[in-house]
Amino acid sequence: MSLPRQIHLAAHFPGVNSTTVWTDPSAGSQIEFDSFAHFARNAERGLFDYVFLAEGLRLREHKGRVHELDVLGRPNTLSILAALAAITEHVGLVGTLNTTFNEPYELARQLSTLDLLSGGRAGWNAVTSSDAFHGANFRRGGYLDHADRYERAREFADLAKKLWDSWPEDAPRADAGSGVFLDEDVPARVRHRGSQFDVDALFDVPRSPQGRPVIVQAGDSADGRGFGAEHAEVIFSLHTEFEAARAFYDDVKGKLPAWGRDEESLKILPAATFVLGDTEQEAQERSREIALAQVRPEVALTYVEQVWGRDLSGYDPDGPLPDVDPDTGSETARGWANRHAAVRARIAKLRELSDAEGLSIRDLVIRLTATHTFVGTPQRIAAEIDRYVQERATDGFTVVGHLTPHGLDEFTERVVPLLQERGSYRQSYEEGATLRDLLGLPAPRATVPLTTVPFTTPSLATR
Repeated sequence: MSLPRQIHLAAHFPGVNSTTVWTDPSAGSQIEFDSFAHFARNAERGLFDYVFLAEGLRLREHKGRVHELDVLGRPNTLSILAALAAITEHVGLVGTLNTTFNEPYELARQLSTLDLLSGGRAGWNAVTSSDAFHGANFRRGGYLDHADRYERAREFADLAKKLWDSWPEDAPRADAGSGVFLDEDVPARVRHRGSQFDVDALFDVPRSPQGRPVIVQAGDSADGRGFGAEHAEVIFSLHTEFEAARAFYDDVKGKLPAWGRDEESLKILPAATFVLGDTEQEAQERSREIALAQVRPEVALTYVEQVWGRDLSGYDPDGPLPDVDPDTGSETARGWANRHAAVRARIAKLRELSDAEGLSIRDLVIRLTATHTFVGTPQRIAAEIDRYVQERATDGFTVVGHLTPHGLDEFTERVVPLLQERGSYRQSYEEGATLRDLLGLPAPRATVPLTTVPFTTPSLATR
């Protein structure tokens, strides 16, 4: 009898957004270190593969005010992960960091430092940004078209891997007997000239125990899936309905052989929310209560205002969708300007769904943003998670709780032991395991820099 496929779990610290209920009396801070510490320690107690931090490069605005349902006041991701590395021993540390507004050498160096100091536990969720709303925070301003941002992302990831691979596994030698600290060709010089970057570098951070940070990715477009098949080792997808998840799994993993990769070289971990109850009825009631708290009336109106691009404050959130045309050229449309057809097509789909199910504005927004992935008893949820993995719809899930920082507590206490009983979830961490080991990923294949030039230390006379 073959062993069951092993379930991989990541723990998402969401901060303040549409999945969390910051108004709950038991909710804590999304910026104090104690919250991050509790969350990471609890994930480690639950034997999760890694903790995962989102990132917002700009506070969302609506009608000239900061929109509360966003990652609000989040400190720097790498600083948080570095601090968590010091108080945890095994759990991986993955941060969302942008390829559009960062530079490859600097970001590769920061991630490699975290990876080295944490003993090989670092991961990078590589994301892109395509809108001027974010671009306004940076000296380049503006934004990149969809195809251009993925061209930049592919070249960014390729160059980062070349930099990480420019150090061999056994360097530095540091041989006191011979007086040789580095061999003559270490590190290899990386010379890269492409459409996005022109770099001539000697990378200054040696390899970590896992070789290089694990690359995570979340894009769902054709370009995003292509990038994932080429570079990603984990995909954070949004496909949680079983058949949609399996279709996504088959599509992306089917692209891997073209890049010389096999099925196990990439893990797909969709975001999954959950609501537990001692009975199915109790769980369904809790789910409805949490959804109503996640999507308060003013939140529902804000959602449709951002689609319509106009003030809809006069509409009843418990009434039907607005009967007016969108303003596709207004500032509040945020990225939809001059995309008339796309806006109208989206609104048509919203109307179709609302009419088909008799949904009010608020119910529609709940349906789109606050429908929980797994609702039921711990036994039922454990069985469903196991089914998804054994039938190859996913490799596991990225678990998202609705409370900060305690949203993971109940899952760890009530669901994880049941997964262990099924034999499809680890009983303990292996000592010294890297994030790559936890995920069951193969060792990274070294890339070949575009140009490598032996590095020699200049003599005193030429310094």
